[in-house]
Amino acid sequence: MPALKLNDDLPTDARALARLVRERHSCRGFRPDPVPRETIEALLTIAQGAASWCNTQPWETIITEGEATERFRRALYAHVTETAAPDQKPPEAPDFDFPARYAGIYKARQRATGWALYESVGVAHGDRAGSARQMLENFRLFGAPHVMIITTEADLGVYGAIDCGAYVAHVLLAAQSLGLATIAQAALAGAADFVRAHFAIPPERRIVCGVSFGYADPAHPANGFRTARAALGETVRYAQ
Repeated sequence: MPALKLNDDLPTDARALARLVRERHSCRGFRPDPVPRETIEALLTIAQGAASWCNTQPWETIITEGEATERFRRALYAHVTETAAPDQKPPEAPDFDFPARYAGIYKARQRATGWALYESVGVAHGDRAGSARQMLENFRLFGAPHVMIITTEADLGVYGAIDCGAYVAHVLLAAQSLGLATIAQAALAGAADFVRAHFAIPPERRIVCGVSFGYADPAHPANGFRTARAALGETVRYAQ
């Protein structure tokens, strides 16, 4: 899949946005250094401008710092490893159905990303134990000093979740603009009931995803690869 290219004559703001989009990646190895509260507040203030249906702004976000992060990390990892069979993914019970399957080009893209990740951390093709260990790093939050849990109101249904997706995109780009690294994690939503209980989230709130964030560890091998993007011809059709 070729990299997307843009005209160098774009306005300054467009070029700045394109750079942030291009440089952002899913970080899977963080330094332990905490992010200052004022930086987190700046990130959230920018992201709060995300569009939503009827301006409902359905997202509510819980953010951990310090010992709260460590308590959640320990408890979540213990929870999933107690329920997972060896070399297998832990049972998943999300509030919103995960994809039923990946097929065709979607399967090809999924495999390409997975193989690139596993190669970067030294997991050979077919090493189920190695790939399972890497998958479980989701539940260690990849060592991040912070995680945000994003929820939506149940009554708003799938469109509340879609609005939260727009909010997550703003969070990721705002973080990139502030020199922070992020990874959006649907894996945490797979343990929705545990997450809800841990943070005393009301039953009418649905878990959309988590976003672990902090400062990237450039020496971590998992941060050494980047995913590709499809050419526009694969994803766009102009109506005639």
